[in-house]
Amino acid sequence: MVADLLRLKLTLLRNSLRRSPWQLVGLGIGALYALGIVGVAVAGLLLLRQAEIATAQTVVVLGGAAAVLGWAVIPIVASAADLTLDPARFTTFAVPMPQLLAGLALAGLIGIPGASTALVALATVGTWSRGLPAVAGALVGAVLGVLTCVVLSEVVTAGTVGLASSRRFKDVSGVAFLIPLVLMGPIVAGVARGIAGSAGFVAELARFLEWTPAGAAWALGGELAAGHYGAAALKLLIALASLAGLALCWKVLLQRALVTPPFAGTAKKKTSGLGVFGIVPATPTGAIVARSLTYWLRDPRYAGALVVVPLLPVLLLFQASRTGFYGILLFVGPLAAFLLAWSISSDVSYDSTAFALHVSAGVRGLHDRLGRAVACLVFALPVVLAFSVIPLFFTGEWALLPGILGLSLGVLFSGLGLSSVVSARYTMPVPLPGESPFKKPPGNVAQTLAVQFGGMAVLLLLVSPEVALVVLQLAGGGPVTGWICLGVGPVLGIALFAAGVRLGGKWFDARTPELLAQLAVNR
Repeated sequence: MVADLLRLKLTLLRNSLRRSPWQLVGLGIGALYALGIVGVAVAGLLLLRQAEIATAQTVVVLGGAAAVLGWAVIPIVASAADLTLDPARFTTFAVPMPQLLAGLALAGLIGIPGASTALVALATVGTWSRGLPAVAGALVGAVLGVLTCVVLSEVVTAGTVGLASSRRFKDVSGVAFLIPLVLMGPIVAGVARGIAGSAGFVAELARFLEWTPAGAAWALGGELAAGHYGAAALKLLIALASLAGLALCWKVLLQRALVTPPFAGTAKKKTSGLGVFGIVPATPTGAIVARSLTYWLRDPRYAGALVVVPLLPVLLLFQASRTGFYGILLFVGPLAAFLLAWSISSDVSYDSTAFALHVSAGVRGLHDRLGRAVACLVFALPVVLAFSVIPLFFTGEWALLPGILGLSLGVLFSGLGLSSVVSARYTMPVPLPGESPFKKPPGNVAQTLAVQFGGMAVLLLLVSPEVALVVLQLAGGGPVTGWICLGVGPVLGIALFAAGVRLGGKWFDARTPELLAQLAVNR
């Protein structure tokens, strides 16, 4: 039965790759990326064979504990997790519980994460190849450590399956996961600086983790290499007891899942009023504004773009603290304007097959383009104005305020006009409604990159007058140049906005059937 489950996992994986050659390409790219990381980790572990036992023990234990933590956290935040062997699918099959547990645990090793973890864990045997007892302890520890990672992941997945079936939980967790991802640079730099300044704390942390379920298995090789057989025996008992406890928890959760599978439906909620539709004017453009604002508020794919914008000041402040040039904070407003304006360049692509409602309702292109752009302006304009003014409280360069405001408004309005044209002409592969914002669907990567970089280049050309005026003021042109930019930016930006909405509307009317056909293909 265990072999049947493993063959089933391999068959499902093979069939999923046959759906599209792009999925095979994606798997190859992921495998190469993982192979590079694994190669670096394995090489480092082998080099540790020449290091002192205490140093090697610290690195191995901390790395193993980090792997255990990763396997515990990823199932919570990854709403697009692999569910090819979802336990709920075995509800109608009389699979004995021991065989089911063993089969699902071993099947968890099939895939890039499982194989990578197993290879790096086995490399610790090379780290402790300093004698037969140390090699045996490292091998046993690697097996126990990898099994602990897999079983812990299954326990977390089974324990949160009720939450994972909730659309709201998946949306919130997916967007929340984006925050540390965007701040990865400052976080890694801060941790590295803290470790460099407190090497003693790192060693103490490793010694503490050795006596916990997260690090006991990874410490066996080091203890035997140092001749601490009593400590190795105690840590072996901790590792075995931890694995047994996790297996027992998984068995209980799995039995509950097989008897009462989670309900994946949606509960009926009482609603009153029309929401945003009751606020906007009852016009075609107003209806598009309300619909777009509803998407911005409730669709995690849109919310992902909004999460990045508030983090811009943090990223630029981190960069300024490293370089000592705090003048970079002045460009928070223009950068936010660019991100928010360019976010609607794939608006039609995010509609997916729901775009058929626009086709069947006979929505005019002018109303569609204007409605989507105005919906973005509702929150983009206050954000851009705030981000253009607030940094000046820290830099004190108030003479630059008119120029920065003119540049920010010019980028915002010009970008919205350009995005209105781009989204009416091109569609791009994006995550489908309800999917994780992190999912990268297969598609024409070359065309997508060409559209994105080409659009950025055109936008830079459109706002070149404002950029030139700001550069001239920074070079000593005086405050008059900034005031000229404040006049040129909004006027030129609004003119380009109107032109882009009209041109995009004409293309929208002419290409509506083609857009719908392309969206159906991308699905």
